[in-house]
Amino acid sequence: MKPMKEFYFYTEGLTVGYHGVPLIKNIEIRLKKGEILTLIGPNGAGKTTILKSIIRQLAPIGGVAWLDGEEIEKLSGNAFSKKVSVVLTDRVRPELMTCEDVVATGRYPYTGRFGVLSKEDRRIVREAMELVHIAELSDRDFMQTSDGQKQRVMLARAICQEPELLVLDEPTNGLDPAGMKQLRDLFKMLCVEYGITIIISSHMLSEVESIADTIGIIAHGKMMREISMQEISEMNTAYIELAVADTKRAAYVLADKMALKNFKVVDEHHIRVYDDQIQTSALSKTLALNDVAIDLIGRKSESLEDYFLKMTEEGEK
Repeated sequence: MKPMKEFYFYTEGLTVGYHGVPLIKNIEIRLKKGEILTLIGPNGAGKTTILKSIIRQLAPIGGVAWLDGEEIEKLSGNAFSKKVSVVLTDRVRPELMTCEDVVATGRYPYTGRFGVLSKEDRRIVREAMELVHIAELSDRDFMQTSDGQKQRVMLARAICQEPELLVLDEPTNGLDPAGMKQLRDLFKMLCVEYGITIIISSHMLSEVESIADTIGIIAHGKMMREISMQEISEMNTAYIELAVADTKRAAYVLADKMALKNFKVVDEHHIRVYDDQIQTSALSKTLALNDVAIDLIGRKSESLEDYFLKMTEEGEK
């Protein structure tokens, strides 16, 4: 296989699983340098399994992952540690280590066999802690910090490795809204100013929309689609959402009295009308005249959540 020069990180036919049994087959990822990919999917879909295969914690069953023109599996341990850093949800339990001690372990690929940090290493450690707003935790016992603080410490550790690829599993877990915003801003800065490529797994679709350049939808044992947020934005369809007491009666009125064809009964109380020519006032009037009680009517556009649900529903068929 020859490397694809236009992509910084990509996979070809990557198949992952356990004990030789595939969980997700033929994963195709394409990322340019400095882009953010977020893998989204329900719990248990296999997002973490993909990440563990990328970072060599789990041997892939088939296929290849490439980083900067080299097969990841063929990188030496030291070369891999300098190129790739990782923050997983697995809880680490270092004994008798301060937060700064934990962050400093990210410099081990550069320190030689004795692990002695230089002044430059110490500067990089302090800078990483400042970037994630934990400088004040420097002397705090790592085990005495909150889950959210531990998450930040491990992120600082990953940053001070000075990676080219940063892999994060559910990085916003344990963070409050302010912390989530700081993290979003940090990821964007790392991509723009340092050219770091980032792969994230998440089930929080609202966070994904504001972070990712590209998303990979994982469901039903496969990657349903890899698509850019720009493409999703361009595909977003405006519609009128109706909340009614009787969707059967409302659907009859829309089809028979108004000759509308492009509408969808979402559930027992909601209908979406995909017709940009119809006015909400005309809908309200016609439905009311035909004894359809309306609880709510308004214009909306499809979100990432709508697209995700649509893709996963299609995968079930």
